[in-house]
Amino acid sequence: QVQLVESGGGLVQPGGSLRLSCAASRSIFNFNFMRWYRQAPGKERELVAKILKDGSEEYVDSVKGRFTISRDNAKNTMYLQMNSLKSDDTAVYYCNAVVWITLQGWKNYWGQGTQVTVSP
Repeated sequence: QVQLVESGGGLVQPGGSLRLSCAASRSIFNFNFMRWYRQAPGKERELVAKILKDGSEEYVDSVKGRFTISRDNAKNTMYLQMNSLKSDDTAVYYCNAVVWITLQGWKNYWGQGTQVTVSP
């Protein structure tokens, strides 16, 4: 079992920045990929960014050029650097990790979420 704990959310003005962290309870070196999702009130959960084991990154169009996903295997932590924040970025942000475990198959883990509010 893997526990994921997000931190770094908060209230920020439009145009500001935040860095979210997702700390795992064990090594993330073999995690096949890790993702950040978000869910705004009344909306479905949305994939924001994804980082693969080889370090390659993918982003939803609405955050390209503003958000950067990264992972530090030595610290068992994934990050989401969010710049030029907009009110539309307001949501609960969730950390997700997917790992293939021999004889068990794909395992999918979630954090509890951290609130990001962008408001004047």
